[in-house]
Amino acid sequence: MQLRHARSLLYLPASNARAIAKARTLPCDMVMLDLEDAVPDDAKDAARASAVEALGEGFGERLTAVRINVEGTPWHGVDMVAVKATSADYVVLPKVEHPKQVKDVFSVCHKPVIAMIESAHGVLAAPAIAAGEGCAGLFMGNNDLRKDLGIPSSADRAGLAFAMQAVVLAARAAGVAVFDGVFNRLDDEAGLELECAQGHALGFDGKTLIHPAQVTVANQVFGPDAQAVADARRLIEAATGGAERFEGRMIEAMHVEEARALIARAQAVGQ
Repeated sequence: MQLRHARSLLYLPASNARAIAKARTLPCDMVMLDLEDAVPDDAKDAARASAVEALGEGFGERLTAVRINVEGTPWHGVDMVAVKATSADYVVLPKVEHPKQVKDVFSVCHKPVIAMIESAHGVLAAPAIAAGEGCAGLFMGNNDLRKDLGIPSSADRAGLAFAMQAVVLAARAAGVAVFDGVFNRLDDEAGLELECAQGHALGFDGKTLIHPAQVTVANQVFGPDAQAVADARRLIEAATGGAERFEGRMIEAMHVEEARALIARAQAVGQ
């Protein structure tokens, strides 16, 4: 699966063996073993060893990633060395504010890096980060971004809208994938669905998640539905080139390309 086709990207504490085992039964598109925020300092070494072991056992056809600790911490260097030797598809790097951070990790791990944008500096540098060496995609880190911008945690996402759109623009200009941030309220399925729909409307490819119960909603919202795929197939079959009328609307080559991309996404996720 291409990274841009991923709908649901689930964070798991690398120290939680039960969560890791459960992930192998979930329909998530990516499993991300977390060595950073989800793991207390005194458990970092054990979590790293668990991540290496879990990746050795594999996660089926799911994409895999490891979120390493940020540079400047005692664990950053050893995390990179450990991840380099695993089968992880990607490295997730927190708190990125400069493309050199991504380049440095890529040069050690020899794996594509997904950069987390979690600050005002990160948002403003997002175009350079996305276009930089080793960058495969961008994640919104909305919790830290709220704090940096002074937005109350109780407020809706209106204050983040400009930053989120700026990050999507940066990713699209660089041709890399981009994913919405996590939804914190675990018992609010309606709120999760609404936030996924908002992210989808802004142009995000999928959503990062923090609980297995969130996977189904993300897959439904970010995955093409059967009707959309059927419409795309009809459009491709009907198109003859140039601008023309199709089912009451005007289409051109751009719409054919969009239809083909939709079908490719559906095929990638088994729809």
